[in-house]
Amino acid sequence: MTETLTIRSSGRTRGDAKVSRGRARSTRPAWEEPPTAVGRAAKGLTLGGTLAVVLVPLWIVVLTSFSTPGAINRAGGLVIWPDGLTTVAYRQMLEDSTVLTALLVSLGITVVGTAVSMVVSILCAYGLSRPRSLGHRFVLVLLIITMFVNGGLIPTFLVVTGLGGYGAWWALILPGAVSVFNILVLRAFYSETSGELIDAARMDGAGEWRILWSIVLPTSRAVTAVIALFYGVGYWNSFFNVMLYMPTDSEKWPLQYVLLTYVNRATGMPGSFNGGFGNVATQTAPLSLQMAVVVLTLVPLLLVYPFVQKHLRTGVLTGAIKG
Repeated sequence: MTETLTIRSSGRTRGDAKVSRGRARSTRPAWEEPPTAVGRAAKGLTLGGTLAVVLVPLWIVVLTSFSTPGAINRAGGLVIWPDGLTTVAYRQMLEDSTVLTALLVSLGITVVGTAVSMVVSILCAYGLSRPRSLGHRFVLVLLIITMFVNGGLIPTFLVVTGLGGYGAWWALILPGAVSVFNILVLRAFYSETSGELIDAARMDGAGEWRILWSIVLPTSRAVTAVIALFYGVGYWNSFFNVMLYMPTDSEKWPLQYVLLTYVNRATGMPGSFNGGFGNVATQTAPLSLQMAVVVLTLVPLLLVYPFVQKHLRTGVLTGAIKG
């Protein structure tokens, strides 16, 4: 009799558990429910299409840079399928000192510009994030106004040239060194720093510099890496300031402007480039040389991105949560 009651009670318990699980499943939010077969297929197609949009153009650029003039002529332009591969374009590109000089210029501008931008942005954002800092609301309003109202291209050009920036290295960095949007993002993160940690540090005798270096920055590594990536990519891809402030000094041209000038002319390398490209433009298809320079501009970003990817994902997600 006792065993029968035990079996019945255990059966009721299992039944009640199934019912409770069913009720719990029915009350779960839609985004927590297990995906259906249609949903999984749609996600797979979406991810596959996005991956194709990213990889197919990259494949075409790289393949065209390794293609022979005959393969490019047979394809009618960009090459989609391998047909006569060669490294002549890369050898000729690297033998010309102009491209290597432009690469070094781009690396220097990117490193120095990113460092300057990050220092200014971090200090400004930290000052604006402290509620008791002098005049922080007034400065914040002024910064926000500059996001919507600016002097324009001609006044900026006159100011930079009036300060001696025409033909100077700093003209490629300082005019666009600060992004108000990035400052606001950093300020939002710094405002979320635990007040208890800061108060404890002040009780231990730490000043503002020590608090910034030892507490605020270590707790904001993700957003700092994301903002540094934004600044670095901006400096690496910039070429417009070169057109304004040093259009004739080819020794100070970054790689992006060399590529722009070469693509526009579609022949030998421009300006004072008397060797390398200028002598071999009739031997190698100009399109393969163009694509080779494009690949060269992509390599540094592809090398840096894997090291920043973790912080980029964390910073974006945290920014979405914090609003």
